[in-house]
Amino acid sequence: MATNTKTHKAARYAVPVAVFGVAAATIAMVPAFANAGGPDLPKVTAQQLIEKIAASDVQQLSGSARISTDLGLPTLASGLLGGGGVAGGSADPQDKVAQLANGTHTFRVAADGPDRQKLTFLDGKDEYSLIHNGTDVWGYDSQSKEAWHEKHDAAAAEGKDGQGKDGRKTADRLGASPQQLAQDVLKAAGTTTDVSVGDTAQVAGRDAYQLVLKPKQSGSTVGSVQISVDAENGVPLRVQLLSSQGGKPIVDAGFTKVDFAKPAADVFAFTPPKGAKVTEGAAEADKGGKGDHGKEWKGLDAFPGLGALTGGAGDGDVKVLGEGWATVAQISVPGGKGLKDAEAAANGKDAPKEAKQFIDSLGEKVNGTFGSGRVLSTRLVNALITDDGKVYVGAVTKDALVKTANAAK
Repeated sequence: MATNTKTHKAARYAVPVAVFGVAAATIAMVPAFANAGGPDLPKVTAQQLIEKIAASDVQQLSGSARISTDLGLPTLASGLLGGGGVAGGSADPQDKVAQLANGTHTFRVAADGPDRQKLTFLDGKDEYSLIHNGTDVWGYDSQSKEAWHEKHDAAAAEGKDGQGKDGRKTADRLGASPQQLAQDVLKAAGTTTDVSVGDTAQVAGRDAYQLVLKPKQSGSTVGSVQISVDAENGVPLRVQLLSSQGGKPIVDAGFTKVDFAKPAADVFAFTPPKGAKVTEGAAEADKGGKGDHGKEWKGLDAFPGLGALTGGAGDGDVKVLGEGWATVAQISVPGGKGLKDAEAAANGKDAPKEAKQFIDSLGEKVNGTFGSGRVLSTRLVNALITDDGKVYVGAVTKDALVKTANAAK
């Protein structure tokens, strides 16, 4: 089931996939031994387990899953991502899937190959469903009784081969499946990761091995990534992203129940209920935006580099510093506009109160060879916004971020 939770809003606090880099050629050949609480499985090496994941051809499944995300976001940022359930409001899937970046959510899943998937969010008594069936993609919110629809050929208007501006098709945004998260983690290559096989486990009633990835570099906010892999068919059943500071996982996504039988065809059938308001995705794209996305406060243009935290890098030049888990993106703002300009814009007479709240939520003041600025901190990603118009963003600690900024001057 090809899915992905990294939508426009979620990406503003997401760490680049590159920091999860792991090279199969450097994998430690550590055998797995069953612990007292796990199933007794044959020993495998990490290399063999990666090969098992790569060889898995499972395309049909159904069941239930849960994702919990604790990024430690500032209050305002948490609100922007949606702290409550996903039902209610717009039926646009970009808005709904973004809310998976905060809090705990449960959902039912079903997949039958690359052209049929369904994901139903079960937060509260109301439901929100995303259905991909052939050339049709539907979103339906039972609370607001709103439906969203897009044809694959209509989606092509957003980009080549039906892809959106972020390079993904709308149909590929149907949630945050453990399979997709695991693929993202294993996609990039590098020599900065220790990879081993941990204790065995049971996930959703299935025997599983655990693939463990740990940064070799110091300064990362990531302690480890643990991927539970179905011992029989190689499907990733659970992904946990653990903080280097301890505590509960930053991200914990996994199946609670799973069946690999072919789902019934009618699972993917959808017709909007009588009286439901239907929004066509292509029509919204023709208007130059998607729902409320076009209503973002234009005052942020006073500091384009802030776009790194609010939906992209804007027009700034981006330079990648470091590698692997220590990767930091340096964004230089055109015209040298910096934090002081953003503060002035936020205090302007036409600025919404949320703009000033956002500026106030930026963390403590820091100084160094780079100059001065503020650090916005989460459990995963830290961002240094300087007074002279640069933004440094990475899944590294505050001290490591300041050190990188100092070295870049």
